[in-house]
Amino acid sequence: MNFLLRKTDDSIKQEFLTIKEKWQRKGGPQYFLAIPFLFLLIAKLKFQARWNEKFGYKYIILFAFPLILSTGSWSIQHFVDRMFLAWYSPESIAASLPSGILNFAIISIFLGTASYAGTFIAQYFGSRQYEKIGSILWQSIYLAVIAGIFFLFLIPYAPEMFDFIGHDKDVKDLEIVYFKILCLGAFPQVAASSIGGFFSSINKTVTVMWVNIIMTVINITLDYLLIFNKLNLGVEGIEGAAIATVISVFCALLMYGVILLLPKYRRKFNTIQAWKFNPDKFKRLLKFGFPNGVQFFLDMAGFTFFILFVGKYGKESLAATSIAFNISTLAFMPMIGFGITISVLVGQNLGRNKSSVAERIAYSGFHLTFGYMFLISLAYLFKAEWFIAPFSAFADSGSFANIAEITTVLLKFIALYSIFETMSIIFASAIKGAGDTFFVMVTMIAASTGILIIPSYLSIFVFNWSLYVSWIFTVFYVVTIGFTFFIRFRQSKWKSMRVIETEEPN
Repeated sequence: MNFLLRKTDDSIKQEFLTIKEKWQRKGGPQYFLAIPFLFLLIAKLKFQARWNEKFGYKYIILFAFPLILSTGSWSIQHFVDRMFLAWYSPESIAASLPSGILNFAIISIFLGTASYAGTFIAQYFGSRQYEKIGSILWQSIYLAVIAGIFFLFLIPYAPEMFDFIGHDKDVKDLEIVYFKILCLGAFPQVAASSIGGFFSSINKTVTVMWVNIIMTVINITLDYLLIFNKLNLGVEGIEGAAIATVISVFCALLMYGVILLLPKYRRKFNTIQAWKFNPDKFKRLLKFGFPNGVQFFLDMAGFTFFILFVGKYGKESLAATSIAFNISTLAFMPMIGFGITISVLVGQNLGRNKSSVAERIAYSGFHLTFGYMFLISLAYLFKAEWFIAPFSAFADSGSFANIAEITTVLLKFIALYSIFETMSIIFASAIKGAGDTFFVMVTMIAASTGILIIPSYLSIFVFNWSLYVSWIFTVFYVVTIGFTFFIRFRQSKWKSMRVIETEEPN
C-alpha cells in the first residue's frame, strides 16, 4: 500500500495511516478486504486537497464557469440554429454545416491571430504591465478590419467555390446564400472575439458570459422569427438563419464597445488612449498569433474538407454528419471555455515567473475536462436518441429515419475521440499560453493533411470506402494530436517562453 502514498501530501498520509492502523488492529483477512476502501479514501483526500488549494479545482471551475457558459451559449446557438433548419427542410440542414464551417475555417486564420492578443494581455496582466494592454488590444482590432475587408472581396467568388465542391444543386444553391451573408459578419466576429479575450485575460470573465448569453438570446429569437418567416419580411430558411447570426454578432461587438468606454478600463489599461496603430506591436502579434491562426485554420480546414468530401455520399449522409458534429459541438464548446481558462492562467503565471503553478493548473484542467467528456461519451454510446430527438421532433419522419440511424452510428465515433480531445484542448492551450505557437502550427499542418484530409479524400474518392471507414481517420486524427500536445507539454520547453517584451515596465 505504501506505493499509493509516494506523491501524497503529508496531511493526507497521516490521516490515511491513522485509519490503516485501525484496520490492522482488527487483524486477519479483514485488512486486505479494506484495501479498496483505503484506496478510495486516498483518492477522496487527494481530491479534497486539490479542490481547496490555491489555483486548485475549485479556483479553476469558478474562473472557467462564466467562460463555460459563454462558449456553451455559442454551442446552444448553433444547435438551435441547425435544429430549426432541420425542421425547415433536409436541404437546409445539409447545406448549413458545409457552408458555415467553410466560412468559419477561412475566418479562423484571422480569428486565431487576432484573439492571440489575449495571451499578450494575460502575460502583461500577470507582470503588472497594465499600461501596455490597450495598445495590443487595438492591434487585434485593426486585424479584424482587415478580415472584414477580405471577406467582402470573397463574396463574389462564392458560386465558383461551391461549384467546385460539387454538391447537389438544391443543396449548393443554399450553401452559396448562407456563405455570402455570413461573410458580412467577419469584422464583428473577429473584433468581438479579441475584446472578449481582453476581458477574460484581466479576470473579467463574467462580462464575457453576459455578452455571449445576450447574443445567444438575440440569435435564437431572430432564428425563429426569420427561418420560419414569422415577420413576413420575405426572408426564410437558411437565409434567415444567416441574417440572424450576423445581427447577433454585431450586437455583441456593440456591447463590448460600450463596456470598453467605462473609465475604469480607460484609466488602467489605456483602452481608448492607445488606439493608434503600433507597427512593432502589430508585428509581434503576427509573429506569435499568426501560427496560432494557422493552427486554428488547419484544424477547421481538416474537418471542413472532411465534411465537404462526405457530400459525395449523398444528402442523407451529409445531413447525418452535420447533425452529429452539431451534437458534439454542444458538449465540446464548454471545453473551449476550459481551454481559454488554462491559456489565460498559464499566461498570467508565466508573467509572474511561476511556471510550476502554471503546470499544476494545466493538469487540474485536464482532470476536470477528462471527467466531463468521459460522462458525455457514455451518453453518446448508450443514449444517442436523447441528442437526436430535438432534430427529429418536427422533421418529416419518413425522410429523417435513415438520417437518424446514420447519426446514431456516427455518435459512437465521436464518443471514442471525445475523451482524447480533452488532451488536445488543454495541453495545446497551455503551451500556446506560453507562446509555443509555432510547434502547434507545425503539428497541425502534418496531422491535418497527413492524417485527416488526404486519407479521407483517398477513402471517399479513390477507394470508394463507406462513410464509416472515413470516420475512422477522424478518430485517429484527434487521438494523434492529443498525445502529441501532451508529450510537448511534458517536455517543459514552454516554461521558459514569453510573448511579451523582456524589459521592465516604465
